[in-house]
Amino acid sequence: MVKDYSSFGPAYRDFKVREDVYVPEPSAEFPGDNPFTRMTPIREKTKNIQFDETYPYLDKSLKFKIWHFIIYCVTWFLAFPLNRIRYGLTIEGREKIRKNRKLFANGAMTVCNHVHRWDMICVLQAMRYRKSWIPMYAQAFNGKDGFLMKTIGGIAIPEKFSGLRKFNEAFDELHARKQWIHIFPESCSWYYYAPLRPFKVGAFNMAYRYSLPVIPMIITFRPRTGWRKLFRKGEPLLTIHVGDPIIPDLNASRKEEAARMRDVAHQTMLEMAGIVSNPWPSNID
Repeated sequence: MVKDYSSFGPAYRDFKVREDVYVPEPSAEFPGDNPFTRMTPIREKTKNIQFDETYPYLDKSLKFKIWHFIIYCVTWFLAFPLNRIRYGLTIEGREKIRKNRKLFANGAMTVCNHVHRWDMICVLQAMRYRKSWIPMYAQAFNGKDGFLMKTIGGIAIPEKFSGLRKFNEAFDELHARKQWIHIFPESCSWYYYAPLRPFKVGAFNMAYRYSLPVIPMIITFRPRTGWRKLFRKGEPLLTIHVGDPIIPDLNASRKEEAARMRDVAHQTMLEMAGIVSNPWPSNID
């Protein structure tokens, strides 16, 4: 038996889930025609950074290294426990990371839906507290959250073609250091949106380029229960599901293989979330 949520609006058209799946009331009027519409405004622009070939995509300064260490300490010792308490985070399938750890000897890529302000915290907890580097929307680095985004591992996606070479060089170096990479292939956040939006193929092009296993993850929601009803009333609790890694086939062409990995990741995430019918395909390229 399935539940139908088409009554929630155009962005939920034909959306159906298993009977045991909880779907929160929409937190906004999501557009039903463009899944890449940015719903979260930049918090007060304070800078005017130009993301071109002069921008340090991978900051190697001592100041950055110190702050990067401090922010990760705060994340580990404060944000992780708070996420368990405040949002009741539970993790399902994390043993798949431990079981396949030999596949990740040269790094890995994680992908997840983008539905919560703390979704990156959820991902870090699910991947057993590994550090990760995250390509992010460049203009957000000009806002009040820009410094935090950078120190947590955010790397601005260049707005100008002239910056693309430096951006690629930054990830070449990170891959040489066997670092992990995280990408939100939906490209922008829609808070508490239960359907899965289409994926940009760029994440999977990068996975193919570096021969990285892709670990699909998806955040789903639970109603607040017990003592947690006293806090953040109206906001659901969070569960993050971890899927089996998707291995790139380097004998196939990059275009074909990136598309295959994108489609497999999207379908895997739908199944983990208990989504029976989804409003969006895996891509609209």
